[in-house]
Amino acid sequence: MKITYLLPIALFILLAVFFLGLPDLRRCALPGSGRCSHALDRVDAGIMALISLVYAAIAFTGLGNTASPETFAAMRGTSAVIELPGDVYPSRIMLFSGVGEGGYIIEYSADGIAWEHAADYTQDYISVLKWNEVTPDAVTVPRYVRITGDGGAYLGEIAFIDGDGELIPASGIADAAVLTDEQSTVPKRQNFLNSSYFDEIYHARTAWEQLNSVYPYELSHPPLGKLIIGIGISLFGMTPFGWRFMGTLFGVLMLPLMYVFTKKLFGGRAVPTVVTAVFAADFMHFVQTRIATIDTYSVFFIMLMYLFMYLFIARSDEGDEHRALWCLALSGVSFGLGAASKWTSIYAGGGLAVIWAAYWVLHRERGFKAFAKNALFCVGFFVLVPALIYYVSYTPYGTASGLHAPGMYFTREYAQIVIENQQFMFGYHSGLVAEHPYSSVWYQWMLDIRPILYYLDYFDDGTRSSFGAFVNPALCWGGLMSLFVLLYTAVFRRDRTAAFILVGYLAQLLPWVLVRRLTFEYHYFPCTVFLLLSLGYCFKLMRLGNKRWRWYLGGFAALSAALFVLFYPALSGLVVDNAAATKLLGWLPTWPF
Repeated sequence: MKITYLLPIALFILLAVFFLGLPDLRRCALPGSGRCSHALDRVDAGIMALISLVYAAIAFTGLGNTASPETFAAMRGTSAVIELPGDVYPSRIMLFSGVGEGGYIIEYSADGIAWEHAADYTQDYISVLKWNEVTPDAVTVPRYVRITGDGGAYLGEIAFIDGDGELIPASGIADAAVLTDEQSTVPKRQNFLNSSYFDEIYHARTAWEQLNSVYPYELSHPPLGKLIIGIGISLFGMTPFGWRFMGTLFGVLMLPLMYVFTKKLFGGRAVPTVVTAVFAADFMHFVQTRIATIDTYSVFFIMLMYLFMYLFIARSDEGDEHRALWCLALSGVSFGLGAASKWTSIYAGGGLAVIWAAYWVLHRERGFKAFAKNALFCVGFFVLVPALIYYVSYTPYGTASGLHAPGMYFTREYAQIVIENQQFMFGYHSGLVAEHPYSSVWYQWMLDIRPILYYLDYFDDGTRSSFGAFVNPALCWGGLMSLFVLLYTAVFRRDRTAAFILVGYLAQLLPWVLVRRLTFEYHYFPCTVFLLLSLGYCFKLMRLGNKRWRWYLGGFAALSAALFVLFYPALSGLVVDNAAATKLLGWLPTWPF
């Protein structure tokens, strides 16, 4: 039997052995729920810091170039002339495209008088913020190169490469100097380190447009996620590192947040440590937070929503009504921030509503007056405050339209911008008809059947560089098994902690059952939060009912880490032997590794 198939079989066996370590679910002690007494101390802080720092060192390594063309020329029906040495033929022309769409005509001349057509290049929405390459067909060895643009495209840099792959010195004449002023950023070839990929062509672009008061090209998601991306661009420039920085930082911040969440749910240090370590080793978490898309922020705020909702319940049960209301308010604010980042965060609102309603059903003895007051409070912090956050998040749209804060928020023009965008987003997502070779549906996500491949580059020496998004199989398959444990304890032993986690998971998954548009594996990212909590629940059961719990918890963490190391080339774009990688990583026929 091929090693390709032996590895997943071995994993299933190990996971089966792990779950055999659970105590008798009919009689075992269950994790305590509804408590806030699990206070964090310096040891907890040290554990969180250690895991976060180790992860950050790995995540920020190879994130993207810190230098990239950042000065752009508006090529709207204008021509630019570049001077070359005139003694070598440029066999390749590299162009770094800015925002906008348009076409270019490139011509060669030996004397600046007679011009020969060399190449045409079209800059479309797919080619923005990346190095693009064209091959000239002219016979003239040029002393001068003329590039003429039409449409509304911005061009950042143009470079000329000889037959040996070496950069030819070039200098733009007069206003064309902006096209040759960053030649040190010219790469040997395009790759993910120096160019945008996947939806970065939309979201990184929109972040730049919002920073520069340009009405955004991409209107299919609310603005807040792109505003957060823009912070990284403001700090590190319009570079791959800059537009990916904030997502990676939020990915780091998710780790202490998960530790705190798990600590509040289960207490102790062992379970939070292992759950956080498994999270750090998750493929989806690693890949998705290192790309300049908005899903990271949605997941981060979903984690906050549920953490604060849990703390509301716990503090209410402890009789600390004042702090309970603060937690409920923060849950609502987090909901607003999530909704203003991506609509999928609204799914979490349904789960929060179920949990809140269940709490009041179970606490009927508090009376209708207490319920009504709390319901009114929720109207304020789960409807009005999120609506305000959402409304204000459109500020860049208003300023790009010539409006000025703060008065613009009270104008019909601003309100119309917000309303029209909601109409557009609903129409876009409900009516999207498209195909993609790496698309998948909700039931495939649950089993890691079809990862989405973000990047793939083959090299002449038999190596390749690639990466895609899917869940660490230990977390995906083990987490799915753990959900059945929670289902049993929630139904037959009325365990509220198990029910809390299940509601969170189902709230993020079930809406996708009804979706018929194009979907991908990364839509499962929010569900992984609750898979982790579900595994944490099982870890706690073992901690309470199995004397060998340390072996089981340590073994699961080690297994997750080992899989991360094994699949690291398929998560980071590391150049590896193509045949060997396929043999080791192509576990399923549908895995593009």
